[in-house]
Amino acid sequence: MARSLNRVQLIGNLTRDPELRYTPNGNAVCSFSIATNRSWTTDSGEKKEETEFHRVVAWNKLAELCSQFLVKGRKVYVEGRLSTRQWQAQDGSQKMTTEVVIDDMILLDSKRQTEGGSEESHITPHHEDKHVEQAHVEEKPKKEDKKSEPEEELKDEDFSDIPF
Repeated sequence: MARSLNRVQLIGNLTRDPELRYTPNGNAVCSFSIATNRSWTTDSGEKKEETEFHRVVAWNKLAELCSQFLVKGRKVYVEGRLSTRQWQAQDGSQKMTTEVVIDDMILLDSKRQTEGGSEESHITPHHEDKHVEQAHVEEKPKKEDKKSEPEEELKDEDFSDIPF
């Protein structure tokens, strides 16, 4: 059998707040959109820019984490696979959409972004037998910037309400 690969990596900004829902079986599903930009210069020297919009879906624990941490405008890295699904609309017409079903998400900015600093939080659920066990958040240290206001130091107690 020939090998194949269905892998997507995107860096972009959320175009709307995530929507968290639950299936009848109780599985969490979160959907949101990401905009990515591409710019280039034509042969005549004209600068062009193009924006693509991507539908993104997260399941189970990652869905709940996306709902908790993501908001419109945040810069995020997502990784997953393409999935195309079809359904029949209420008017009887056939609908089809292609989505990125993610299994990894990294926050690339912070809620309180400072001028010279950046924060990266990595949220990945760990799977065993297709059941979500846990997730972890890793934060890179912020760069010191004398012009920015000092931020309060976060302690482990500050994350006690995060359901990992």
